[in-house]
Amino acid sequence: MNTSNNCANCPAHNKINLKKLGVNLENVDYVIAMAGNPNTGKSTVFNNLTGLRQHTGNWPGKTVSRAEGAFVFNEKKYKVVDLPGTYSLLSTSTDEEVARDFILFGQPDVSVIVADATRLERNLNLVLQILELTDRAVLCVNLMDEAKRNNLEIDIHTLSKELGIPVIPASARRNQGMNELLQAIDEVASGKYLCKPPKIKSRSKKLNHAIETLSDKIRESYPDLPNINWVAMRLLEGDNSIIEAIRSGEIGNLHEKDLTIEN
Repeated sequence: MNTSNNCANCPAHNKINLKKLGVNLENVDYVIAMAGNPNTGKSTVFNNLTGLRQHTGNWPGKTVSRAEGAFVFNEKKYKVVDLPGTYSLLSTSTDEEVARDFILFGQPDVSVIVADATRLERNLNLVLQILELTDRAVLCVNLMDEAKRNNLEIDIHTLSKELGIPVIPASARRNQGMNELLQAIDEVASGKYLCKPPKIKSRSKKLNHAIETLSDKIRESYPDLPNINWVAMRLLEGDNSIIEAIRSGEIGNLHEKDLTIEN
């Protein structure tokens, strides 16, 4: 296991952006995003972690519902935000845009990705997209009981090594693997586990040059914007929501320093 004490007990989440995204951070040490494809048992994992300590509402300016919950582990208080179930973060729907923006701009301390063990290859598409946005993640391979029933074997250790993040096998409806998941979340959030997801190496020199050039221009206007290289890549790929956010200046509202908000 990779370990580091440099970031121990230092939250990584962006307080200002999370408050603008409607998250109440009062009495919270760490913020957890819970993501996953539909029908992976994500809600069951969420309920197991938070119990009755949860409430629902809508995302600011959206009709998309949001569930939040909380738990305490190792004397630290965690806020869990259950993101809409999505197959990707490429913003072809409001749900995907909400999930993407929360991870991209909110910079949660840990993104827990719940995957279906019986459809793992399909689910890994979302996992890899999230790992382009953050290196603070835990993969919960849920429905392991179903995989066993279908004679499917998953090499958890190799998967963790290849992804560079903790991978926890679980059967949430039987409450199996939840303690291990809590431990992994705590280790990533506190910096005890240093995630090292692989970086994309297949891009051409021309594409890398275009990304770097565009990133420099974006940085001139929005020097505090998180994940600038990813934003540049989405612009090059023609992501209309990102293009419009840049044109209108709305993207600046998610990173600008707001002196009226307490740090």
